[in-house]
Amino acid sequence: MNNNLRGTCLAVGIALGAVAHAEVKPIVDTRLRFESVEQDGVVQTADALTLRARLGFESGKVAGTALLAEGEFVRPIVEDYNSTTNGNVAYPVVADPRSSELNRLQLSNSSLPLTAVTIGRQRITLDDHRFVGNVGWRQNEQTFDAIRVVNQSVPHMTLDVTYLDQVNRVFGRDSVQGRYYGDSVLANVSYDTRPGKLTAFAYRVAIDPIAGVPGAVRDASATFGLRYAGARSIDAVKVSYIASYATQHETASNPLSFDLDYYLGELQAAYGPYSLGAGVEILEGDGAKGFTTPLATLHKFQGWADKFLTTPVDGIDDRYLTAGISRQHWAAFDALSVAASYHSYAAERGSVRYGAEADLQAQAKWRQLTGTLKYANYRAANLLTDTTKWWLQVEYVW
Repeated sequence: MNNNLRGTCLAVGIALGAVAHAEVKPIVDTRLRFESVEQDGVVQTADALTLRARLGFESGKVAGTALLAEGEFVRPIVEDYNSTTNGNVAYPVVADPRSSELNRLQLSNSSLPLTAVTIGRQRITLDDHRFVGNVGWRQNEQTFDAIRVVNQSVPHMTLDVTYLDQVNRVFGRDSVQGRYYGDSVLANVSYDTRPGKLTAFAYRVAIDPIAGVPGAVRDASATFGLRYAGARSIDAVKVSYIASYATQHETASNPLSFDLDYYLGELQAAYGPYSLGAGVEILEGDGAKGFTTPLATLHKFQGWADKFLTTPVDGIDDRYLTAGISRQHWAAFDALSVAASYHSYAAERGSVRYGAEADLQAQAKWRQLTGTLKYANYRAANLLTDTTKWWLQVEYVW
């Protein structure tokens, strides 16, 4: 965040604190997690026990303006893992480095009719996080130094436009990959209809070369797409559906030339607490570059083992099945759920089979506490290496 923007936020924050101190709402979000990673080709098994705390406040409004300030602190308790900054390269990567940083510092104004303006370091998630997300699974979440305007003047329509010049990534400020710099514009327009929501989006993303990385080039692309998501009930069965398409090409500042497409189709049926689903997600590749979504919550897609955080140059064709059980107010729990998925991966360009992955998760909620047990198992065929991960986590949000 540049000094002028930070100074403006702090100055207004002091004024707001003086006037609206009685309306201040505290932010307390803590998470204790153990993560284990066993990866072929890496001798050691990673064991990471980390504690994350997000602490801050959100003020009441003065003249339609509110201040939110939040720090984020990650502390390793057991550090037998490669955090990307601790030098433990004999272990697999667990991207939860030690950090103490400003997670959010934003001013939000709602003075204009049906319009919200937010300036400063903020959390931004769009649609299903496939193109823009906060990577909330990692201990240090991804935030954006940005100006965002959301307008709902037209009935059933939401116009969401953001300009950003810095992305604060999960690797933390001590990493050479901890920040993305560059001018980017995100435009997202959605329209609610009875059967579902239609969204059109245009994202111009420009990322400067990472300093100190030999041969790094500017990753600049323009992505245009459509997304439709909805649900309807057929007797006692609720059917949900998603279809999405996008095309991506280079912008003038990118030395590469590419024209790549993205496809997603997903169908899910729920009967009472039970659900079954199937889908296909395709990101094209041209042999030199794959379709990229550098601002996404990538952990949500193509398996929890995180083997495809970078799209292979020949693209990826991900066919998957899902199943789940979810209950409210079961036994002593406020909510209890179990989810499973299976992915089969292949190259989009050519006929190479990459591998397959099975994922399992059990989650329980009791008051402000949420406990999660999670497992991912990737079995390689012709790309990458066999990897097994599991997590045990407890989170408290107040």
